[in-house]
Amino acid sequence: MRTYRELFRTPEFLPFFTTVSVQVAAQTAAGLALGTLVYAATGSPLLSALAMFGPSLAQVAGALTLLSAADRLPPRATLTGLALLFALGTAVQAVPGLPLWAAFVVLLGLGAASSLGGGVRYGLLNEILPQRGFLLGRSVLNMAVGTMQILGFAVGGVLVTALSARGTLLVGAALYVVAAALARFGLTARPPRATGRASVRETWRTNALLWSSAPRRSVYLALWVPNGLVVGCESLYIAYAPAHAGLLFACGAVGMLTGDALVGRFVPGRWRARLGAPLRLLLAAPYLVFALNPGLPVAVVAVVLASVGFSASLLLQERLMALTPEELSGHALGLSSSGMLAMQGVGSAVAGSVAQLTSPGTGMAAVAALSLAVTVALAPGLRAGRGRGAEGRLQGEGSSRTTETKETTTS
Repeated sequence: MRTYRELFRTPEFLPFFTTVSVQVAAQTAAGLALGTLVYAATGSPLLSALAMFGPSLAQVAGALTLLSAADRLPPRATLTGLALLFALGTAVQAVPGLPLWAAFVVLLGLGAASSLGGGVRYGLLNEILPQRGFLLGRSVLNMAVGTMQILGFAVGGVLVTALSARGTLLVGAALYVVAAALARFGLTARPPRATGRASVRETWRTNALLWSSAPRRSVYLALWVPNGLVVGCESLYIAYAPAHAGLLFACGAVGMLTGDALVGRFVPGRWRARLGAPLRLLLAAPYLVFALNPGLPVAVVAVVLASVGFSASLLLQERLMALTPEELSGHALGLSSSGMLAMQGVGSAVAGSVAQLTSPGTGMAAVAALSLAVTVALAPGLRAGRGRGAEGRLQGEGSSRTTETKETTTS
């Protein structure tokens, strides 16, 4: 599968794509509204960063307790129920006079639930698409995320001005309801991918199984840590340029969209392994310029260039699927998603703390430098695991899904 036409002709992909797109739009607009609301109330870069990305920290709790359910629940019903839960939580955050601590409690609860949603969602994608369609499908979903973030931040900024932050939160809640309806009536009822009872113990057992493989460990760490630290840079946009934060977020989405389109559709398989390391370095390097507190034009260029580097995650996820048995695909992808989002929360907290003590520009440059250091430190493990395919699996795991390029088990 190499063309978008083939992809969208695949049964169920279009409703799946639309559901994810609407949910991202809801999350983007609501996140911008809540971050603006918290910054207006507190004037704190740290709290505004945590309001937008802090829920990702709760992904750790979900990854340690809920992920075994990702392959043991019916996908359609689970995705529908989770979208309704997010609609309710977002509406609660819009209640006038809601204490700040209560808003953060709601955020943490929704963050924990997101870990389950990521596993169910991308495990279902693995079922919907044929074996050779995963990279293209995942890249198109990432492109949808970029597009909906552009629209979400642009429209969200307008809505915050026209309706207020609380009104924008209610719009986000309504979009979550739309996503729930699309999932319920657009997707086919499917049985769970795995049998057995979901439990905390089973979650821990499977996490340990996935983590015990050295090639998978390298891939997980490369997916989680550098990306999470760079999202810490993004979490300071509001503090760095309050009047132009929406523009910076939208430009970041443009860069991510461009990178995913190039890597997912146009880069030949033989070049993917060679591009992985440069893209991971590109992800953080442009943010070093923020140490000089550049003006808006330079900041926009740096953000666009850095965001192209997010396409390295596509290659890493493809590698992860080549190293994982199909019956654990939902759990493995859920762990990947939860780890990335959790590290985004950590990165936001680190960047916000540095900015609180120094300045937003210094905070962005500091976490970018740390991201580069981690990328360089992880490079030997990724080179060692390249092309190992079945050799990187654990004994007794069973057969894994074959990807289009065995030597580039990424994204």
